[in-house]
Amino acid sequence: MIRLVLVEDESLVRLGLRQLLGFDERIEVVADAADGPTALSAIERERPDVVLMDVRLPGMSGVEVLKAMRAQGLTTPTILITTFDEEAAFLQAMHAGANAFLRKDISLEDLKAAIDAALKGDRIFRPAITQGAQRRLFEMRANFPSADLPDPLTPREIEVLRLMAAGLSNKEIAGSLHAGEATVKTHASSILSKFGVRDRTRAVLKGLELGYI
Repeated sequence: MIRLVLVEDESLVRLGLRQLLGFDERIEVVADAADGPTALSAIERERPDVVLMDVRLPGMSGVEVLKAMRAQGLTTPTILITTFDEEAAFLQAMHAGANAFLRKDISLEDLKAAIDAALKGDRIFRPAITQGAQRRLFEMRANFPSADLPDPLTPREIEVLRLMAAGLSNKEIAGSLHAGEATVKTHASSILSKFGVRDRTRAVLKGLELGYI
């Protein structure tokens, strides 16, 4: 049984999600909340397997609740959902360690797939959001001292890193840059090597820390 805490401030949406999730015999909604502080208390009390939480909440935003969870050592897989393409919230959620950032217009099957992925430690970001974030990331100018790394990233590697931060796969990055997928994999490997990290998530966080993103 997957124990889930549901956080949504709109009563009808919260009820609808609870009923839809109830169709899956594996999922038990052990608590729900309509605001940030209540959500944090419920998560602390129930210690669920996964949290499904709206971004916009009274009292504390979903991102603020997630940051508070992580500050308290609560590593519960967390899925944030939103009605809008909120680029700033997307980047903040990714930095805070959200497992998924999804629009509410996704299908039930996609939502359940995201829950399963989150439980495995995977991260999912819907293209409808990441495309907007991609545009913003390309508009941002890198502001970092090259001495932070023995081998600074090349301009092409910075482009690849920013598209990685936007949640695109190697294939999608290749399409965006009009390059071969093998070339993108080479750039991605070089980024991980220069940053001294093992995966894309840590590379993106390192890029945020250094100012590449």
